[in-house]
Amino acid sequence: MKPTIAITAGDINGVGYEVILKSLIDPHTSEICRAVVYGNAKMAHYHAMTMDSEFHGLSFNAIDDPKQAKDGRINIINCYGDETMAALGQSTPEAGQAALQSLQRACQDLQQGTVDALVTAPINKDNIQCDAFRFSGHTEYLAKYFGQGESLMMMLSERMRVALVCNHTPIAEVAQTITEERILAKLKVLNESLKNDFSIEKPRIAVLALNPHAGDNGLIGTEEETIIKPAIAKANEEGVWAFGPYAADGFFGAGQYVHFDAVLAMYHDQGLTPFKALDMSGVNYTAGLRIVRTSPDHGTAYDIAGQNQADAESMLHAIYAAIDILQQRQENAELKANPLPFVPREDKRERKEYAPIPPKRENTPVATEPAAAPEEPVEEEMQVQVDVEEEIIEDNDK
Repeated sequence: MKPTIAITAGDINGVGYEVILKSLIDPHTSEICRAVVYGNAKMAHYHAMTMDSEFHGLSFNAIDDPKQAKDGRINIINCYGDETMAALGQSTPEAGQAALQSLQRACQDLQQGTVDALVTAPINKDNIQCDAFRFSGHTEYLAKYFGQGESLMMMLSERMRVALVCNHTPIAEVAQTITEERILAKLKVLNESLKNDFSIEKPRIAVLALNPHAGDNGLIGTEEETIIKPAIAKANEEGVWAFGPYAADGFFGAGQYVHFDAVLAMYHDQGLTPFKALDMSGVNYTAGLRIVRTSPDHGTAYDIAGQNQADAESMLHAIYAAIDILQQRQENAELKANPLPFVPREDKRERKEYAPIPPKRENTPVATEPAAAPEEPVEEEMQVQVDVEEEIIEDNDK
C-alpha cells in the first residue's frame, strides 16, 4: 500500500510551492506515494501561473481530510484562507503565519496517524516567530511537539551523512554548548538512527574536533582533551563505534568521510559547509523522532522566488528519503517482532570413556642408525660357485 506523505508549503513568498509542484508532476512520485499538500489551493494556482505553461492548467483536488486524497492528483488541504496574499521575494508576517498554520495542521494529522510521514518546505525562521513558535527551526519545534527528549539534525546525500551537535547555535555560544553529555547523547541517537532508519548493523561514526588541528594537544584549545575524547571513550564503552576527534579541514579535504557511515560535526557551518559544497541536492532529516520528517536542504530562496528558476531535485530527494526511511523502519520492526526465545542447548551426546594413554617407557632402546646393507659376496665364494657349475656340465657330457 502506498504511504501518504504530508508536504507543508512553507513560506508563501519563497520557492516552496514551486519545488512542490515540480516534484508532484513527476509521474514517478505518484507511483510510490500519495502526496497531500498543506497550504491553499488558490495560493498553489498563483504560484503555478509564475511557472512554465505546462503548470498553468494544473487542477488541484481540494480536500478536508487526508483520507480523501486521490492517486495521481495534487491533493491540497486548505490551512489558511483565500484572502492570504503573497509578496514574492519578501519576508512578511502573513507569510510566517501561513507557514505555521500549514505546519500545525500537518503535525496534527501526523499525530493522529492519517498521514505516514512529513516533508517540510522551507520557512523563514524570523517571520514565523510568535507565541506558538519560539524555536530556531523545524527540528526543535517537532521535537517539542512529539515529545522527544533528544532529536538530531542530519543531512543526507549519496556521498555522506552529517549530523550536528549544535543546530542553530550562535558561534559565540558553541563552545559553552558543547558538553561531554551532549556529545554522548547525540552519538547514541545517531547510532540508533543508522541502525533503524538505514539498516546499518554496526555503524562507524567519525567525530569532528572543535578547534583547528584538533587542538594540537591543548595548544589551540582544550575541548578535544577534556570533552570530546572522553565522550568518544564513553560511547565506545556503550557499544557505539565512534572515532576521532578529526580536524575538519583535513578530514573532508582528504575524503576520509567515505570510510564512515556518518559524521558528527560540532556546529552548523562546520558540517553543512563541506556537505553543501559537495552536494546541493541533499536532504535534511530529523533523526530521533518517532515520526519521519525530511526537507530539502535549501532555504526560502527569496532572490529567485516567482522566477521559475528553483531546482526541485532536493525536494524530490526529500520525498524519496521519507518513503525509504519509513519502509526501513517497518521492515526492521517486522524483523524484530516476536523474536524466538533463546534456550541454551543441552548437550545430550553420549560421552565414551577411553583408557588413559600409557606413560612413555624409560630406558627403551632407540635405533639411532639405519640397518647396515647386506655385504657384497666376496670373490672366493663366487669362484666356488663357478667350479660347481663346471662340474655339473662335465657330468652331463658323460
